Amino acid sequence: MALAMMALTRSIHIEPIYVDDTLLVVDKPSGLLAVPGRGADKQDCLSARVQFRYPDALIVHRLDMATSGLMVMARGAAMQRALSMAFAAREVSKRYLAVVAGRLEAPTEAWGVINLPIIADWPNRPLRMIDHEAGKPSVTRWRVLAHHASGLISTRVELEPVTGRSHQLRLHLRELGYPILGDTLYAPPAIQAMAGRLLLHAGSLRFVHPETRDECVFECPAPF
Repeated sequence: MALAMMALTRSIHIEPIYVDDTLLVVDKPSGLLAVPGRGADKQDCLSARVQFRYPDALIVHRLDMATSGLMVMARGAAMQRALSMAFAAREVSKRYLAVVAGRLEAPTEAWGVINLPIIADWPNRPLRMIDHEAGKPSVTRWRVLAHHASGLISTRVELEPVTGRSHQLRLHLRELGYPILGDTLYAPPAIQAMAGRLLLHAGSLRFVHPETRDECVFECPAPF
């Protein structure tokens, strides 16, 4: 199994879009775990592939397996702590692109806000659910980019999570009444079947470099 894993990480290389002595930024493909899961069949992941070439690379934040897009990794424990603190203090700006089912009208303001508390749905893990009494505060900003009507009515939206709860964007859009195409967790079967993958992509990442104090801005177009 170890030899098979080594062959896999060699053959499917993840090339960083940015790298220096303290951190690197990568574009995670959809369908790849961010970190290893439970079981021998879930050991292939972004962190393992990156660490094959950069052994000091450490995870700072995660994306769902089905979500593609930008992730920053720290090089070494000290930088991991610094970046983790920046994420915890909401000093890192992340924006996502998604395509949702239906014609979502633009909000009256420049950005709309979804403010719905989220909690784990323990009997149905890994699902999350809205719970106005016990849920953790969860806020998403959103705006409409375009409408599509070629065969099906859909809307391309830009999303900015103010908080970072698991499945926040997927659940918030479902609760708004516009689930993401290809979402096997929160969309009904007909909408799941509208795309071959979850149409959610982390397309923008902005933060202050913990060492140089320069502003870092990374953009990565959605592959859909």
